[in-house]
Amino acid sequence: MAKPTRIDPADLLAVGDLLTDEERLVRDTVRRFADDRIRPHIGDWFERGVFPARELAPELGALGVLGMHLDGYGCAGSSAVAYGVACMELEAADSGLRSFVSVQGSLAMRSIHAFGSEEQKRRWLPGLAAGELIGCFALTEPDFGSDPANMRTRARRKGAGESADWVLSGSKMWITNGGVSDVAVVWAQTEDGVRGFLVEPGTPGFTATDVPGKLSLRASVTSALAFDDVVLPADAALPGVTGLRGPLSSLNEARYGILWGTVGAARDCYTAALDYAKSRVQFERPIAGFQLTQHKLVEMMLEVEKAYLVALRIGRLKDEGTARPAHISFGKLNNVRAALEIARSARTVLGANGITTAYPVLRHANNLESVLTYEGTSEIHTLVLGEAITGESAYR
Repeated sequence: MAKPTRIDPADLLAVGDLLTDEERLVRDTVRRFADDRIRPHIGDWFERGVFPARELAPELGALGVLGMHLDGYGCAGSSAVAYGVACMELEAADSGLRSFVSVQGSLAMRSIHAFGSEEQKRRWLPGLAAGELIGCFALTEPDFGSDPANMRTRARRKGAGESADWVLSGSKMWITNGGVSDVAVVWAQTEDGVRGFLVEPGTPGFTATDVPGKLSLRASVTSALAFDDVVLPADAALPGVTGLRGPLSSLNEARYGILWGTVGAARDCYTAALDYAKSRVQFERPIAGFQLTQHKLVEMMLEVEKAYLVALRIGRLKDEGTARPAHISFGKLNNVRAALEIARSARTVLGANGITTAYPVLRHANNLESVLTYEGTSEIHTLVLGEAITGESAYR
């Protein structure tokens, strides 16, 4: 006779039992790192608006999560699901932490890995995987986010022939890791179409300025980049792709990490509310004993588990090689939206205590407002799914 499944309030359906031993090992290892290294400090980092990227990058490299889903060049070549559960545990600590890892691995490193020359791969990927170097990915502009085809950043040849230098002009906005990066993967219009360029700090004409006044993702470096006739050598261009397929394919990798990461943020809000409700006494009993509170907690738990199952299903499709952009949009749209609602509901369970950095819920809620928008807004993902089910494009 089968042994009854143990009821775990944090995972009532025991979705974790569907993971392989290796995936559970990744989950537990990253969870311990987050508990020991991030949680004791994240409230203070968020309040002060800082993220110790240079300090944490080598530790994240040693943990093995930087570019862990890539093969070779110091990368582990892990499965999509293993990478997903790592993102889940990172974002359970803070969205800024998962964003750092996503931008480093799924955007900067993945672009170089997929489209770079062998020389570019050997130069940059091992150091990025080890956290000795930091990378960023610059696509979004002040006036063009959801419509990158109309980006204004331009790169032109300085002379004739394939060995001629490039001259890069324009600006980028909302660039995670931008102010601390050793290499920026910058996408620009050329006469042949959109191309990627590797730009190093200190190059004349290249400046990075941190974005002030953020109320979300405060424990994250967010920058504006400016390129004032930046001269780049011919070999700064990524040779493997021309057109928006390059940046958009990397963005799809980052969105995959988000659909897992938000499960972690949602779970963290739910468990914080559950623990608080069981210890907070009002009217001579824990508030967990009141029907309205139980209703909130049950609704949170249902959505956490459904989001977890969605992420796992998409992860298995990705590992099978059958995941499509519409699947990623499904996960990003559903799971971010669910996580944000859970965070808001959890805050009400904690009452006034929920607005402080002593508890994670309003920090998660603020962060998730950014996650809802970046790597494709809800509106854009809705249109991706609308086209997938109707066959009609409604973008224009």
